[in-house]
Amino acid sequence: MQLPSIQLTQEALSHFDEALQKEWLVTNGLGGYAASTVLGVNTRKYHGLLIAALHPPGNRTVCLAKLDEEICADNNVHHLGANEFHDVIFPQGYRFLKKFSVSPFPQYVYHVHDTEVAKTVFMPSRRNAVAVVYSVLSRSASEVTFRVYPLLTCRHFHLIVDKNRSPLSFSQQQRGREFEVAFSRPRVTVAALATEGRFVEKPNWIERLYYREEDKRGESSIDDCYQPGYFEVTVSPRQKFKFAVAAAAGESSRETEEALEAIGVTTRDVENSLEQELKQRRGVLLNFHSTYKQVPANNWLSWLILGTNDFVVRGVGDRVSVIAGYFWFETWGRDTFISLPGLTLVTGRFAEARKILLEFQRHCKQGLVPNCLEDQCTVPSYNTVDATLWYINAVLQYLKYTGDFQFVQQQLWANLKEIVKSHEEGAAFGIRVDSDGLLVHGERLTWMDAEVNGMAVTPRGGKAVEIQALWYNALRIMQLLAGRFKEERSAEHYAEVAAKAQVSFNLKFWNAGARCLFDVVSESGVDDALRPNQIIAAALDFNMLDETKSMQVVYAVQRELLTPFGLRTLARNAPQYRGMYVGSRRSRDLAYHNGTVWAWLLGPYVTAFGKVKPSGTGELKALLSSLFAQQVTEAGLGTISEVFDGDPPHTPRGCVAQAWSVAEPLRAYVEDVLQAKPTYEKEVLQV
Repeated sequence: MQLPSIQLTQEALSHFDEALQKEWLVTNGLGGYAASTVLGVNTRKYHGLLIAALHPPGNRTVCLAKLDEEICADNNVHHLGANEFHDVIFPQGYRFLKKFSVSPFPQYVYHVHDTEVAKTVFMPSRRNAVAVVYSVLSRSASEVTFRVYPLLTCRHFHLIVDKNRSPLSFSQQQRGREFEVAFSRPRVTVAALATEGRFVEKPNWIERLYYREEDKRGESSIDDCYQPGYFEVTVSPRQKFKFAVAAAAGESSRETEEALEAIGVTTRDVENSLEQELKQRRGVLLNFHSTYKQVPANNWLSWLILGTNDFVVRGVGDRVSVIAGYFWFETWGRDTFISLPGLTLVTGRFAEARKILLEFQRHCKQGLVPNCLEDQCTVPSYNTVDATLWYINAVLQYLKYTGDFQFVQQQLWANLKEIVKSHEEGAAFGIRVDSDGLLVHGERLTWMDAEVNGMAVTPRGGKAVEIQALWYNALRIMQLLAGRFKEERSAEHYAEVAAKAQVSFNLKFWNAGARCLFDVVSESGVDDALRPNQIIAAALDFNMLDETKSMQVVYAVQRELLTPFGLRTLARNAPQYRGMYVGSRRSRDLAYHNGTVWAWLLGPYVTAFGKVKPSGTGELKALLSSLFAQQVTEAGLGTISEVFDGDPPHTPRGCVAQAWSVAEPLRAYVEDVLQAKPTYEKEVLQV
């Protein structure tokens, strides 16, 4: 199975500012990652060659910021590295960059007079380690000296280092071609080795590195890094020479050494490790296409399939979590269960889906699953009304793919009943069933939860439209399960509450004048702003709307909110509409759900469109194909960004790789466009 590839030529790389907007990402299955730009200039504090998840999937710590190289030939020194400081780029090694590719790992190819250098970056699975394989081809008549300078740090990935105000405390030692730096705050050991040549100890600080993207976001953007010395190899005249530099991090020297040993200590070892990683990715594609034999392989689809691997990660005790987005998001309940079908069910990773469901059940408290599990070692936060309802929906989707009622009955059923009971009796944050059968909740509990100065940007307290849709859907799922498990009295109860909610919903939420749904109904009135949340009501398996109303909802959303990259969060004619997601945190938060486009919403849009217009699959295929084909070559290469500007040209913003941006359009493409329906869908829904 051929792996996907993105190639950037020298011409594309010569446009400096545009090239800096293209970023690559390699993950290790633990929550750790490596990332930078295609020019090798780190533009974010989240960039680095080794961001280790020291308490997987959390406590992500930047350990190796980068490797900068130089070539010494004929008494001249040519720097291949590139770093940005305020108002200056030094050195400017990107000028020697002739080609960049991701296939699926990033590779830089430099030409300096008679020397060509290829630099390939990869991470071994489930290790806090990174390896860079160098291939140096010298056509020179004299020897060439090649040096690699590591830039180290030891900081949480949200922070920066100021060596004068908050100096790093560490000790350094050398063993042949390997060095080790032991940091004391936090207690982390970083080690690196070269498979050939030698290490020359020459301590130095690279100060006041500038991260332009953080500056744009109003975040801390000046950083200091420590340079312990350099690795050096000598390349004979007219020779092709290969070697590798590997680095690892851990909370102890033993952990670090074990991670390095997993990569190998010889060049051949490292190349074998690289081949194993490539083989694993080919296997992911083979498994997908063996399941969906009718689905033709193509470059963008392969990227999306491989991209699902980036977000499903192993934690402590072999627990499985979903990273919501790279670089700065962690494990979020809402994102997890919206993404779970596309990440794990469409791709056949059912065992991991079970572990995710069980992990959140373990944290379920007073009828709510957590909104956020930041580092798996902090107290979970529960300030969400929809994460729990998406959780119940994920159970249904799991059954549609597996038919595994036994697992649900034995492992989940008791907790599911407690969840619904808690909602009926009253849960935290004002979550309760009202006398009309609909679900009341406080502000900032839906996915539109941005705030400025402690105030909700989009106040949606009361009864939000998608919450009612998810509540009804959950009740019908509970009715289905209770019937399957021979609990007839419970099934009747769930059916009665659902029927009451359906009548109230159609009475209170239908906006006859605009032929769509109100966004929020509360004691103070209705919010008639045209937002995409109503599309969820038309997309879920159990729908409170008749066919005519569903069709009108779909067409209203299509007319006012649809873009080539997702749905706007607010119609353009609304007073609160903001067309660009840029500037300070305040500016961005004001735009986040007031016009900004979200790719994940294409999932429910496509599903709802397919229900009301079954003949429209060609239209939907063109829409999703355009999104995927264009976006995998922009911003985060091989993946889909978190958000896009509401105004054309819909510039990608936010995280360069977002779980639900990949998962939901992928699920909809497979299920609704290609009509590759879940194996047990008819059987489950007809129970």
